Amino acid sequence: MAKLVVCTIMSLDGFYAAADGNPLVLPMDAAFDAYNLERIEAAGSLLLGADSYRMFMGFWPAQADNPEASAVNRRFGEIYGRIDVGVVSDTLTDEDIAPWADRTTVVRRADAERWVKELKQRAGGDIVTFGSRITWNALLRAGLVDELHLIVGAKALGEGKPIFTQPVEGLTVTEVRRLDGSDNVVLRYATTG
Repeated sequence: MAKLVVCTIMSLDGFYAAADGNPLVLPMDAAFDAYNLERIEAAGSLLLGADSYRMFMGFWPAQADNPEASAVNRRFGEIYGRIDVGVVSDTLTDEDIAPWADRTTVVRRADAERWVKELKQRAGGDIVTFGSRITWNALLRAGLVDELHLIVGAKALGEGKPIFTQPVEGLTVTEVRRLDGSDNVVLRYATTG
């Protein structure tokens, strides 16, 4: 059975983004990119919310052939150019997914838990979620997230969007890793479902 792995960055004080919703205020450095590349290379598919889908698919596939992009970002572009993506959304349109319709499955929020359970049974490789805080928090609440990879950035925001939308218990730390050349650390947790 495939694992659903959430990989996300947060501030030292537990925020996912600034108060205006901008996650780019967090220290997403080369080590952050390299760690996320490890996760996507182990993935059989991606699971995203609509906003993350629009942002990532609007950026990453074009990086594969971008001579100015780093080698890590070009590799991300290659993977985003071919990987199957599930999107939990009640708002995405056919136009939104048109460039990637052959490998994008849009799942309505009301169907997300059932669909993820089925995907976990048939997927090869991990199902990885980047960003998509609302989507993965709902799946965590439903007991469907298997691992949390929290990249803690060396920055406190003071206010913003909290990483968790509800209290969370039943986490077991499986790894604590300082990212090479960075002040960011990875806190990796298994969930008890």
